[in-house]
Amino acid sequence: MGELVAVDYMAADADVRFVESLRETGFGVLKNHPIPEENVNAIYESWYGFFASEEKNNYLFDSEKFDGFFPITMAETAKGHTVRDIKEYYHFYPWGRCPDGLKQQLDGYYADAISLASTLLSWVEKHTPHEVASQFTEPLSNMIQGSDQSLLRVLHYPPLPDDVDPGAIRASAHEDINLLTILPAANEPGLQVKKRDGSWLDVPCDFGNLIINVGDMLQEASHTHFPSTTHRVINPEGSDARKSRISLPLFLHPRPDVQLSERYTAGEYLTERLNELSGK
Repeated sequence: MGELVAVDYMAADADVRFVESLRETGFGVLKNHPIPEENVNAIYESWYGFFASEEKNNYLFDSEKFDGFFPITMAETAKGHTVRDIKEYYHFYPWGRCPDGLKQQLDGYYADAISLASTLLSWVEKHTPHEVASQFTEPLSNMIQGSDQSLLRVLHYPPLPDDVDPGAIRASAHEDINLLTILPAANEPGLQVKKRDGSWLDVPCDFGNLIINVGDMLQEASHTHFPSTTHRVINPEGSDARKSRISLPLFLHPRPDVQLSERYTAGEYLTERLNELSGK
């Protein structure tokens, strides 16, 4: 795996280069893409205020629907790890709860990101070898049509405490469950992807870039042709440890009835993985 290089979304060969990057690294980075940078920046600014307020505690997550606010004490423990990640976050679905003053921003971003995702999935299918693509039960871009499962997570990594657990980092090494994850480059660096030799590669974090990675469901549907690559968010050092970090991943999920493979529907796969994360 070489260095990750940003692909110009407007270039004539953008689709080819993007899919090659997903195939080789599990990640692709796009520049000059259609999601306005100022919209992302506005969301970051609005949600800094939300996470700094006590209002967030009025939106504690629903244990059945999984929408709402997850405090640091309820953050995930990645599969295979024993220490919780150092983060708090808000799960947004268009059908779910959201503070009135913040919903319009997220609705607009969600719609833009889903539209782009449909294009990217069509690129993936177009450049997947026939013997692999022929096993897709329906076009990849169709799998998300009508789905209400795609999750927009507003993540806040707070300044690191002085007494941070030696084993705790902002996001432990993990793979995503879904088809693709779409992530605007955050306002601070820290995202890394694991190379085949076991070393870690920094993902370009230039503000305005869009970072896309393969999730386990696409790996499953493509019979491992597209790898769901391990990634993490490391703790900053020095004065950077006092900085907050906001991140805005969209986890793209198919409809639950979509047949990913002979082994799983999307709904079955998601349930199995969520049970693993919760220790059931």
